[in-house]
Amino acid sequence: MKIQKNYKITIYACYLAYTVQGIINNISPILFAIYQTQLHITLDKISLLIAINFGVQILVDFLAAQYADRMGYRRAVLLAHGLSAAGLISLCVLPRLLPEPITGLVIATCLNGVGSGLIEVLVSPIVEAAPGEEKEKAMSLLHSFYCWGCVGFILISTLLLRLIGTERWFFLPLIWAVIPFFNFFLFIGAPIRQLTEQGSALSRRKLFTMKGFWPLVLLMLCSGATEMGMSQWASYFAEMGLHVNKTVGDILGPCSFCFLMGLSRLFFGKSQRNLPLAAFMRGSCLLSVASYLLAVFAPHPLLGLLGCSLCGLSVGILWPGTFSLAAKTCRAGGTAMFAFLALAGDLGCISGPQAVSIVSQLFPGYGLRAGLLAAVFFPALMLILLCRIRPSTDDVSVNK
Repeated sequence: MKIQKNYKITIYACYLAYTVQGIINNISPILFAIYQTQLHITLDKISLLIAINFGVQILVDFLAAQYADRMGYRRAVLLAHGLSAAGLISLCVLPRLLPEPITGLVIATCLNGVGSGLIEVLVSPIVEAAPGEEKEKAMSLLHSFYCWGCVGFILISTLLLRLIGTERWFFLPLIWAVIPFFNFFLFIGAPIRQLTEQGSALSRRKLFTMKGFWPLVLLMLCSGATEMGMSQWASYFAEMGLHVNKTVGDILGPCSFCFLMGLSRLFFGKSQRNLPLAAFMRGSCLLSVASYLLAVFAPHPLLGLLGCSLCGLSVGILWPGTFSLAAKTCRAGGTAMFAFLALAGDLGCISGPQAVSIVSQLFPGYGLRAGLLAAVFFPALMLILLCRIRPSTDDVSVNK
C-alpha cells in the first residue's frame, strides 16, 4: 500500500506530462491565423510546421524504440521536459529575433517535437509499469489529461489574447513554458520502474512477426489521422472557413473538441461497467464519419462547429483504446511496442492534417471543406479494420 502511495507522485507527473504535450501540439494551431496575418506565413508553410512537428516526433519514436530502455526512463523523461520548455521559450524569442520568422518557428517546432515525442513514448509505459490494477482504467484517465491540457490551454490562451491583444501573442509560449519546467522537477523525485526486466522484452524481429501487431499499427495511424485531421485545423476552419470570430471559434471549435474528447476518455476511465472496447471503438468511428460530414456540409456555422466538437467525442477512445488492446494482447512488447505504436500514431498525425491541406489546395473553391471531406477516409478505414478484428478482442474491456 505504501509503495502504491509513493507512486501517486509518478502518476500525477505523468498526467501533467500529457498536459505538456497538449500545450505543445496546440500552441501553433491556435496561432495559425496570427502567423498568417502578422508574420506573413503562407498556408503551405503553416502546414509544413504541422508536418515538421509530427515528423520530428516520428523520428524520436523510432530512436526511442532502440535507446529508451538503455537511457533509462528518468533521464529520458527529464530530457523531454527540458526540451519542451526550451521549445516554448524559442517560440517566443526566435521568430522575432531571426530575419525570417519561419526559421524561428521551425527551430521551436523541432525542439517541441522532440519533447512531445519522448513524452508520448515514455509516459504510457511508466504508468503501465507502476504498481496497481486496472491498467486500462489508468491508461484512459492518463490520456484524458492530454485533453484537459488542451482545454485549459485554449481557454486561458484565448482569454490572454483577448486581454493583451493578438499583437503580443509571443507572451503565450513564454507563460506556458512554466508547466514543463515545473514537471521536470516533479519527475526528479518521482519513483519510476521499467516496464520489463532487462532483456525480457520481445525483440523487434519477433514483435514485427506477430500476427496482431500490424493491424494495431494501422489502427494507430488511422486514429492519429482522424484526431489531428480535425483538431489541427479546427481553429483555422472556424475563422477562415466558417467566418466565425476568433474567440468564439476557438472556444466552440478546438476547445470543445478537446473537452468532449476528455469527457469520452474520463467516462471510460471511471465507468464501473464492462464495456467491449472494440465494439465501442467501432461506434466511435461511425460517429467520427458523421462528425466530419456535419462539419463539411452544415448549412450554418454553428452546426459546422458542432461537427468539430462531436468529432472530439468520437475520437476520444481511439488512441488510448488501441494502446489498451496492444498492452493486453502483447504483454512482453515493452517500450519498443509503445514506441512503434506512437510512431504509427504520429504518422497519422501528419497524414490527417496534410491530407486536409493538400486536398484543400487542389480544390480552392471549396477550401478546407474539401480537405475535411477527404479526411473521412481515415475513420472509415479504421472502422473496416475493427470489424475484421478477431471476436476475442471484443472481450477486452476498458474496465474489468
